[in-house]
Amino acid sequence: MMNPIADARALSEALDRARQFAPFLAWLIDREPDLAADAAAALADPLRIAAGDIDERPVAQRLRIERRRLALLVALGDLAGVYRFKQVVGTLTSFADHALDTAIRTAIEERTPGAAPTGFVAIALGKQGSHELNYSSDIDPILLYDPATLPCRPREDVEDAAVRIGKRVVELLQARDADGYVLRVDLRLRPSPEITPIALPVDAAIGYYESQALAWERAAFIRARSAAGDIALGERFLAAIRPFVWRRALDFGTIAEIRQITVRIRDHHVQGQAFGAGYDLKRGRGGIREIEFYAQVHQLIHGGRDPVLRAPATLDALAALAAAGWIDAGDAVHLAEAYRLLRTIEHRVQMIDDRQTHALPSGEALDRVARLHGLQDGAALLDLLRPHVERVGRIYDAIEPQGETRLPGGDDGLGERLRVLGFGETDAVVRRIEQWRTGNYPALRSPPARAALEAVLPQLCEAFGDAPDPAAAVARLDTMLARLPSAINFFRLLEAQPSLMRLLATTLSYAPTLADTLGRRIELLDGLIDASALDPVGSVAELAGEMRLRSFDGDGYERQLDHVRRIVNEKRFALGVQIVAGTADPLDVAAGYARVAEAAIVALGDATVAEFARRHGVVPGSELVVLALGRLGGAALTHASDLDLIYLFTGDHGGESDGAKPLAAVLYYNRLAQRLTAALSVATASGPLYPVDTRLRPSGTQGPLVVSLEGFARYQRESAWTWEHMALTRARAVFGSPAARAATQAAIDTVLAGERPERDIVAEARAMRRDIRAHKPAQGPLDAKLLDGGLVDLEFAVHVRQLVHRSGFSPDLPTAIASLVAAGHLPAAIGPAHDLLTRLLVTLRLVAPDAQPPAVPTQALIARALALPDWGAVVASLEATRQEVRAAWAAIGGDEE
Repeated sequence: MMNPIADARALSEALDRARQFAPFLAWLIDREPDLAADAAAALADPLRIAAGDIDERPVAQRLRIERRRLALLVALGDLAGVYRFKQVVGTLTSFADHALDTAIRTAIEERTPGAAPTGFVAIALGKQGSHELNYSSDIDPILLYDPATLPCRPREDVEDAAVRIGKRVVELLQARDADGYVLRVDLRLRPSPEITPIALPVDAAIGYYESQALAWERAAFIRARSAAGDIALGERFLAAIRPFVWRRALDFGTIAEIRQITVRIRDHHVQGQAFGAGYDLKRGRGGIREIEFYAQVHQLIHGGRDPVLRAPATLDALAALAAAGWIDAGDAVHLAEAYRLLRTIEHRVQMIDDRQTHALPSGEALDRVARLHGLQDGAALLDLLRPHVERVGRIYDAIEPQGETRLPGGDDGLGERLRVLGFGETDAVVRRIEQWRTGNYPALRSPPARAALEAVLPQLCEAFGDAPDPAAAVARLDTMLARLPSAINFFRLLEAQPSLMRLLATTLSYAPTLADTLGRRIELLDGLIDASALDPVGSVAELAGEMRLRSFDGDGYERQLDHVRRIVNEKRFALGVQIVAGTADPLDVAAGYARVAEAAIVALGDATVAEFARRHGVVPGSELVVLALGRLGGAALTHASDLDLIYLFTGDHGGESDGAKPLAAVLYYNRLAQRLTAALSVATASGPLYPVDTRLRPSGTQGPLVVSLEGFARYQRESAWTWEHMALTRARAVFGSPAARAATQAAIDTVLAGERPERDIVAEARAMRRDIRAHKPAQGPLDAKLLDGGLVDLEFAVHVRQLVHRSGFSPDLPTAIASLVAAGHLPAAIGPAHDLLTRLLVTLRLVAPDAQPPAVPTQALIARALALPDWGAVVASLEATRQEVRAAWAAIGGDEE
């Protein structure tokens, strides 16, 4: 013990230094002058003294006053040397436990007066868990509850009650008022904090740590402690997860992962690594965290077999490891000395302004820290620290993996490397990469997955850095990784095929639609391995042949569905990449999309007809015909197009099938068409295909799904409306025998040539366009389809001219337009207008599906796809094109305005 006279002299000097060099401590002294004057007596029992004479105050105010008083007493005891290091951190921790427990009890009492404060516990992690809190530390608890014992209000959901209690606890501790605050609370160490509530049921938490938790979480639980609330509940939880923390055997993957954590710590905050002004006492090389982690790594490796090594406090752990012979005894002494000094100076830095900071300031501010500690100036402080920091760094180097080419970790090191690689704003990218490395996503939880990530990350970031929008690419990759069940094969594919990285980076930079698709079906990337993936797709016959299975029995039909989906999705994805990569004209891609869809109808139509016939036979002299309309009829789809289909059947509608379970022809074909629609639209394990729209059939949704060809022709000749005849101008049979297709086309030609009801085509078309404008307005300023003067207006102008003049009929719009222009029915500008609007629509469906102006790099892609020099030319050309289309539509009488 110190001499009382010496104590008084030391406290007087400490008060003088506090007033002169620490504004926060000076404020405390002014707020608590009596306490400062009688500090010598108060230091004997600071927790009791801090809580005295304020019992009648509201809880929140009482805790803030207690914290203020305790902060003053601990600071004076520390500065005077009356408190040694362990007493400083122990006293701060005891108050944190008391405040947290009081907040829990208050939150429960406020909601359920008189109820026992059971069923809710705070598990202290970090420095609170090890009784080593900083002077201005956050606390990092995990809040758990027992649904069976937590007090609730009548008819209240127990999860809601727990979350509300947790929020009130945080509010009581963290909210600031005239009396300051109590403690900053950080709840992000709970399992999956981005998706879980702030309070978790205890059994769910146990299940998580038993099955999914990560190596860094094991390290965190070395210092875990049931600190506040229902202590028995917390101890039950910690006992249940003890085997997760302390494993008797470590596999090599776990050891490697622990070593990787050391690399991330060393890389963190590069600017604070160099010793001197600005040095980060916590994260810097040779700093506090390296001492802590040096102990924790050895504890994790050896503590599973030796319970003596499981000491939560760093100084105790170092002593236990040295005693057991796992670390050098001299190293343990040096690390312990450095730890006490670094933590003490960290407290001095925090006493200045009560800030949760760990970095040494510079200039006069560094001198103030030094003088608060009793030194002459900042240079003297650096001289005091330097040998300890250098020795810690050398000792810690022994556990750092050597010879690795991995990407740096930490905000500054990683950020600097990304900037060198071509990234602009790096903060968000750094956060995402560090999140991947911590394994928060299911796809990255396993050590092999993170090892595969590290192996490919340098080359991947290099490729992304060369991409037009690196930050967007990383953000979309992040979304993909969040969805994937496993990422190992994905990373291994990229490692084996480096050329894919640049293509992936370009695709993710530009195309949210493709990125979303890839996030659901990562195997689509396999289809890009072959360089021919960027070539035009084959003919319908070639594609259908590729989609057909060789054998077809047993479960062959289901396998056929999966096979078609795999090929269709690969082809559609590759076609989208062709636009992004700039290897194909969007008009050619639109035609490719249509050929793929038509081939799928052929392959699935053949398979469905055969499968249906196995049970029901066939209707003699009859067959199914599939009529395509809209964009599929015109052979120009987008990535997002529906399939507009009409199902017909040839032959006698009164016929019957000849199978074991015969059906009348109408029922037969309606069930068959339902099966085919399901085959085309229902998702299987291999993904979805197309939305199918059959509302263009005779009588729409009020009519049967399938009608006979004869009934269809009669309906079109006698009853169909103008809008149905407009749709018929792009009708094309895509499934059926050549004879059936020819018969269908003949019936269509007859109607279009004039055998149809006389109607005011222009007036009805104008009314239809008005309805569309009212019920389906343009999505945005780039909506090439629905804007006035967009594709809908252009198509209406074409179809009205076709029907009025009974000429220029072709499902292919460019062919129809050319014919109408040649006959003088449309201005010549409509051809180029169609091409520009179609290119824009096909491209935007991939890169800006919301029809809003995209980021600058994507604007350049759109300009390239439209064969225009820049974005300004895109905007100007779109406006000029819309004027041409509006003029053509108005010339027909399409605009009343």
